[in-house]
Amino acid sequence: MKSAFRPRRDFDGLEARRKRAAQLFAEGRESQATVARRLGVSRESVRRWYDAWRAEGVAGLRKAGRAGRKPRLDSQQLSLVDDVLVEGAISHGYATELWTLPRVAQVIEDLTGICYHPGHVWRILRAMNWSLQRPARRARERDEYAISRWVRKEWPRVKKTPVDTTPGLSLKTRAGSRKGRRSEGPGRPRARRQS
Repeated sequence: MKSAFRPRRDFDGLEARRKRAAQLFAEGRESQATVARRLGVSRESVRRWYDAWRAEGVAGLRKAGRAGRKPRLDSQQLSLVDDVLVEGAISHGYATELWTLPRVAQVIEDLTGICYHPGHVWRILRAMNWSLQRPARRARERDEYAISRWVRKEWPRVKKTPVDTTPGLSLKTRAGSRKGRRSEGPGRPRARRQS
């Protein structure tokens, strides 16, 4: 198993670029600005490299090592934790097969002696290619056969269906309505013609 925490930068590539800058400094034909353009870095970086090269030579441009804090769990310990997680939670004394972050934190502490806050355990799990799994929330008494039978037989009987399928108008007194009288609007009623 590979180490769970991989470096984010290519430290060897960065060191090779600094050494190339040292070669250009030694030739003395190009300015720091030209070196920065050729290597695709900032002029400030080239100035720092030049100062280190002048003070210590090529040794001043060596890589410093990994960035950030070293992981507390090594690859062997991570492999051990991974094996325990694969075995399942029930086989390690839990009532259900659900691995929660506090449970995983407890397993890590029991196996390695290293205590992690449960809120940070997800980073370790993600680095080990474990994903979030949420169980379906269903009652234990759930009867799938009874549910499907009800949906087939009872649901059509109780389902509400529209009685009148012809489209109608929402306002029956609107002008031009087929079913209601014509609205006259405000004011005096119109006089009726006598026949």
